[in-house]
Amino acid sequence: MNRKRVLVFGDSNSWGFVPCAANQTTTRYDTATRWPSVMAARLGSGVDLVEEALSGRTTDLDDLQIDLPSAHLRGATMNGAKLLPAILASHLPLDLVIIMLGTNDLKTRFNRNAHQIALAVLGLARLIRECEGGVKTVYPTPKILLVAPPPLGTGFHDPAEWAGSREKSLELGSAFRDAAAVAHLPFLAAGKFITTDGMDGIHLTAEAQVKLGEAVAKKASLILQGV
Repeated sequence: MNRKRVLVFGDSNSWGFVPCAANQTTTRYDTATRWPSVMAARLGSGVDLVEEALSGRTTDLDDLQIDLPSAHLRGATMNGAKLLPAILASHLPLDLVIIMLGTNDLKTRFNRNAHQIALAVLGLARLIRECEGGVKTVYPTPKILLVAPPPLGTGFHDPAEWAGSREKSLELGSAFRDAAAVAHLPFLAAGKFITTDGMDGIHLTAEAQVKLGEAVAKKASLILQGV
């Protein structure tokens, strides 16, 4: 069987961050619940999933201010664009790369609007198209699916960090759609299928994770079939 390899490149909602109360540490949803693994299960046994998700990841921004215990998980480590080329080369061959990033770019300190975030995601797609088989391999460039994160919820644990972000997040779907059309890339708006319903206003409940996985699976299946 010619197995398909699908890489998900995302942040905490792709990692499976369980929403929790303020000042508490979290756990990770299990593989029956996380949207990437739900997607892979729906696609069937002919698909291998590669999960590359990191809580706090941005599209292409260093984040020195992120509040984490380890100083090593700051700065360029959070910059998706700086890590993506090596991640791609590490996991070739790949048939499809799914990008769902942009939520962390909404943080107040980055001062980005939805259009700027969508352009940054297009920059990631450009990196994928330029991967050219990684390190001396014969593998072709994988296909790409852009997933716009759902609009943020309310009730942020740190309102100052997310001031004005919900309003901007409501525009992510249309901004990603327009950017994807210009680049001739397939696109899916997560907000058409789920809401950001976790208690922190940022993360997804288990039900939303499963619904998103099912929705992305339908779109990814068409892409893998060349439809």
